[in-house]
Amino acid sequence: MKTALVGSMLVAWALAVPAALTGGTPAANAKNGDTHITGQGVEQTVDCNDSTLLVDGTANTVHALGTCWAVTMMGSGNTVIADTVVNDITVYGWNETVYFHNGDPFIWDRGRELGMVNRITRVPT
Repeated sequence: MKTALVGSMLVAWALAVPAALTGGTPAANAKNGDTHITGQGVEQTVDCNDSTLLVDGTANTVHALGTCWAVTMMGSGNTVIADTVVNDITVYGWNETVYFHNGDPFIWDRGRELGMVNRITRVPT
């Protein structure tokens, strides 16, 4: 009797877990065409094309034209100047700068949480 009960419970668990993991999952907003800038001392102007701009490295300067879904930075000494950021700005690292002209993004300064200084602010056009 116990074996049948345990077997039934395992079958129910095997069916319930995948449904629970995928049932409440929100739709992803990433797009093909997200822009990745990786390097040291790179100076570049890009069109965000409603996608995410990811900057990783040291002393990179990126001018992001158009609308960015999000901006994510990692490393140190990087600067992004964006026309518009819609969803979020996430910064890991130290001495990072993000200036944006338009939008009302959620700002998540992970570096500051660890005692590192970053600058993230809206600036006039």
